Amino acid sequence: MVSIGGYRSFIGIFTRTNTLNNFFLMFLQFDTDNADSVKADKRQLIDELSSPLHRIMWVYNADEPNRRIFENNISAFHIGKGYFLSVAHNLRLQQGYFRSIDVARYRQEIFSILDGSQSRFMDQHYETDEYTQKKYLATNDPGALQNIAAILKQKRFDTRWVTLSEKKICTPHLIFQFRGQDFYGDINLSQLFDPSMRLFDGDAGKHTFLVPVELVEAFYQEDIALYRIVGVPAEIIDRIPVADLNFDFIEDDEQPLYCLQSSPSGPAGRLLNTAKIEGMLDHFGIFSDDIGGNYRFEGYRYLIKGYFRFGSSGSPSFFYDRAKGRYVANAIQSEASGIQLSIKNDRDGNFQYVNAIASPLYIVKERLLSLTALG
Repeated sequence: MVSIGGYRSFIGIFTRTNTLNNFFLMFLQFDTDNADSVKADKRQLIDELSSPLHRIMWVYNADEPNRRIFENNISAFHIGKGYFLSVAHNLRLQQGYFRSIDVARYRQEIFSILDGSQSRFMDQHYETDEYTQKKYLATNDPGALQNIAAILKQKRFDTRWVTLSEKKICTPHLIFQFRGQDFYGDINLSQLFDPSMRLFDGDAGKHTFLVPVELVEAFYQEDIALYRIVGVPAEIIDRIPVADLNFDFIEDDEQPLYCLQSSPSGPAGRLLNTAKIEGMLDHFGIFSDDIGGNYRFEGYRYLIKGYFRFGSSGSPSFFYDRAKGRYVANAIQSEASGIQLSIKNDRDGNFQYVNAIASPLYIVKERLLSLTALG
């Protein structure tokens, strides 16, 4: 992350001496606490050319622009050398079905375990392309999708995102978006991309670049996932802004945090908002996983208060490090923590999310530094 230096100023102070009975000018030097630099750093955290925040999406048919489909959006931020941090809980959610699949894998893993009526139903809703040797979902009917999901669930076919990516059925990609047509405004970097990995997002009005990533490690109990960019030149990685990390466990509830997340009305923008620490916890929770077995959320967390949009999981929380003179990332947004309200004596579904649970980087420090060699 680019840092803009601070400044010092002098204020002239007149004092009267007891002996000479006249004024002389003295200067008191004081540190302005880098006020302008702090404001500039905040702007850099949200600016598309200097922010470390991006998002990861699972992409079907990534190299087929006319058939490409984006799913499973999650926030992530760059910590250096092409490594990105996010949350882990989305990895073991199930999509329920798949948008496309290789014919060979379908025959081996699915067709062989279907009965006659199930096989006919699947053939009705998946088209086979002899050229690509893939089967593509050919319906958006909610009832049909529900039936497909029921068949796959009965046959114990794993549609968790972590498994879909392991099998290359769909793969995670970083989404970089810019108002200008080039990658970080550099035409030379843009030319390093395969043309199929570039597109114009008409809804957002932004030029979009897709960069593949792979999962390095998922710390499920801590709800933190580490990804790494793969398959692109080093020049591309070197240009991506980096968030400095801080591994302190903040016990002072007066320390202001700032959550860097997608803008309230869409993931193409960014928002930096105050997130006050209201408490700390030794967390415990159960995450349901019908395929791999349930697992526990455990370990130290912050309870923080502020604005957290739906889909803010994976967003980093920063504080201003006076010693370094810049903002540093200290935690990752993990879970919403709802307050249940009663509206007309009805509590069902009436949740107000003004609090959230964040995972401090402190709880994965040694493992993270070992895997990335960033220390």
